[in-house]
Amino acid sequence: MELQEAYKQKMAAQLKEWGAQIDLFEAKAENASADMKVRRAEELDGLRAKHRTAHEKLRDLEKASGEAWEQIKETADKIREDLRTGMADARARFM
Repeated sequence: MELQEAYKQKMAAQLKEWGAQIDLFEAKAENASADMKVRRAEELDGLRAKHRTAHEKLRDLEKASGEAWEQIKETADKIREDLRTGMADARARFM
């Protein structure tokens, strides 16, 4: 059970950090040209959607146990990896 709690805490901390980074990207996008703002807004909308999906999986993990927990964890790991990749791509463009 301790492993599950540690996993959930790690995931929650990572999502909090990524949420703050997305906010920073949004602030930087405000200084872009109009055309660039549209492209950045679309990208940020995609990141926010992935972030919400990851939060939903975290809530699912908090409710699950046993074999269900393992299955949800697999899905959560895939979602988190997809978000991590999106964050890295965005960081490269925004910073």
